[in-house]
Formats: sequence, C-alpha cells, structure tokens
Amino acid sequence: MSLASIVFLLVFAAAAWWFARNVQRIRRNILLGRDVDRTDRPAERWALMAKVALGQSKMVVRPVAGLLHIVVYAGFVIINIEVLEIIIDGIFGTHRVLSFLGGFYNFLIGSFEILAVLTWLGCAIFLARRFILRIKRFWSPEMTAWPRTDAALILTFEILLMSAFLLMNAADHTLQSMGAEHYVVAGAFPMSAYLAQLFNFGSLAPATLIGIERFCWWFHILGILGFLNYLPYSKHFHILLAFPNVWYSKLKPKTEMSEMPRVTGEVKSMLDPSIPPPTPPAEPVNGLPPEHFGAKDVFDLSWKSLMDAYTCTECGRCTSECPANITGKLLSPRKIMMDTRDRLEEVGKVMDAKGKWEDDGKSLFSHISEEELWACTTCNACTQACPVNIDPVEIILDMRRFLVMEESKARQELNAMFTTIENNGAAWAFGPDQRMKWTEE
Repeated sequence: MSLASIVFLLVFAAAAWWFARNVQRIRRNILLGRDVDRTDRPAERWALMAKVALGQSKMVVRPVAGLLHIVVYAGFVIINIEVLEIIIDGIFGTHRVLSFLGGFYNFLIGSFEILAVLTWLGCAIFLARRFILRIKRFWSPEMTAWPRTDAALILTFEILLMSAFLLMNAADHTLQSMGAEHYVVAGAFPMSAYLAQLFNFGSLAPATLIGIERFCWWFHILGILGFLNYLPYSKHFHILLAFPNVWYSKLKPKTEMSEMPRVTGEVKSMLDPSIPPPTPPAEPVNGLPPEHFGAKDVFDLSWKSLMDAYTCTECGRCTSECPANITGKLLSPRKIMMDTRDRLEEVGKVMDAKGKWEDDGKSLFSHISEEELWACTTCNACTQACPVNIDPVEIILDMRRFLVMEESKARQELNAMFTTIENNGAAWAFGPDQRMKWTEE
C-alpha cells in the first residue's frame, strides 16, 4: 500500500469517526425530549415522505427557488455517487476503477458533469438572491451574522467542490488523450473538455497536468469529508434529517391541538371513578428536571419538536407567511425554531462538560419572549409553508401551556374567559338558560 493510500485511509477514518460522534451527540439531544408516538399509518407516512422530501412538492410552490433547489440538491447528491469510486481509488491506488462499466460509465460521468455545471450555476444564483437582490426573508432580524455566513459558506463551498470536480476531469481527459501512464481511457467529458480547451491544458506538460489532477482529486474528496463534518454545526443538517422529519410528520389536521395525556387522564378519572388515575410520572434521571405542564425547557418538548429544530433550513418561508409577522408583530416562526435549537445546543454543551444535566439557570424563555408566544394565532400558515413539515405551533402551544398552568401568566382576555367558563360553563358571560337566545333573533 502506497503512502498516499495510507494517508487517505487515516483521513477517511478520522472524518468518519468525527461525523459519527457528532451524529450521536445530536441524537442524544433530540432524545432529551418527551416521548411521542409517530409510527401510526406507516403507508401514509412513506407516501408523504416520497412526495414532500423526495419529490420536494412544497418547494416548488415558489417556482424559482424550488426548481433551483431541486437542481442543486439532485446535483450534489447524484454527483457524490462518484465518491464511491474515489474512495476505492484512494484506498487501493487505482484510477477510475469502475471504468469496466463501459458505456454506462461514460453516461454516468457525462451526466455528473452536466449536473455539476447546473449545481454551480444554481449556487451562484442563490448567492445573488441573498447578497445582491437581498430578498427580504433572508434579512429578517433573526438572520444575524452567523446564519448569513453559514449560508454563504455552504454555497461557496459547493461552488468550489463542483469547480474542483470539473477541473479534475479536464486534466484527466487531457492526460487520457496524451496516453499518460495510469490514466485509462474512460468516461465522457462534455463539460470539462471545454474547460480543457479554455485553459489550454493541451499545451501543458504531463507532469503539470498530473499535479492539477491530483490536487483537484484531493481537494474534492477532502472537501466532501469536510462538508460532511460541517453539516452537524450548520442549518444544512437538514440534508440528512429532512427525510425522517417528514416521515414523522403530524398526520392529524394541522389545527388539531394535541392534548396533554396526564391532564386528560386526571379529568376522566374525576368524572368517572371507575377510571383509574394516570400513573405518576417517572422520577427524572441524570439530573433532568421534573415533568411540567406545558414546556419550560427543551426537556418538556417532544423529541419530534427537537428534531424539527435541527431540521430547520432557516429558509424563512414560515415567517413570510405568518400573519402576525406580516402585520408587524414580534413573532417569527423561524426564530422560534432557531431559538429552540440554540437552547438545545446549550443544554447539550452542559451535559458534555459535566456528564449529566445541571441547571444552568436558563430555559426556553431565555430565548423566546412571552410577547412572541401570544402573538401566534395558531392558524398554522407556518406549518403549511414549511418545505420539510416543521411545526413551530406545537412549541408555541406547549410554552403557552406552561405560562398558563404553572405560572398563571395568561393574558387578561384569557383570564376573563376562564372566569366565565368557571361561572357559566361557557366562554361567554351568559347563563346556561340564555345560551340559545341568539336563535330567536
């Protein structure tokens, strides 16, 4: 085994280990949430995932961004099929080991090149939309320096990866035509052949071309491994979480609010003595806080809500559709998801540092204000707009429940309604004998 192969193996193993470590960390964080069953109606879930995640049906509601995203996503994923060949070549010191596929191999390489050019153009247009056209939803108050930088880094990185791929093929194609040793004649190069002509690769010495090809090869594979390990720190982790997040979507009507099983059980037991009260909650472990009514911190949210937070793409479609935000209210559904993820990361860091959870004096309310929560009309426009079926309303409702049921911080209008329900058995300030008066008008 050559020195280059040994170096490649070490780098690949280190990258795979670091990525697995970060995935395990995120999985642990998500599972800090309370349990919820989202495995019913599996056939419907598979169909929904195929439609929304794979088919990207909700992306193309906005045609320009939707079609560009499909091109970039398909290009990046499909082109990376070639990573399999690169890994084999890197380990065994071969070159284009899959060339035995013949005409099909030529078709694959040619298709990869066309997709690489389309991906390059798509990323360039996305950068222009963000930083030249400055589309409003990308410059909302919650889109601070880091979210904007994160998007720019990913798009720039993809452009560099596609450029390295095409330049590698351009040098390879030229070396093949020169009959250079080790460079087997294989592949079709509809795009890189033009690059070879543009940069006049034919006039370069074989040693120079080999240097260009090897540099681009290493840049491409190291770039992919670096990209993979950047994902857990980026909003682009949705590349991996979008499919499971859609599969575990809420299948009930969006406006149907989830009940609180323990409270429901207590009420049923009070009304019917034959029904036993619900079992007390289990004692918390590893220093985790006790169960709350509603949500004070990330531990009180469902694991699906925490997965939603990690899946958020920060595209801002939810906020751009939110009637509260449109009319100048403080609420931004995107910010709710970003703040939940930020708080979850804070909790994870405490657990990493101390081996278990220790109260840091913060909660979700350290990031999300009461004004934001009460601005929500629960219309679910945000959940309808989200391309990966994220549900900000679930988090908002859980946090409101905590305010009302544990902090007694309901709005004045709600307190008035609670009083009339207690006194009259209805939300209106009329006695039971007058409830049907309206029918006589």
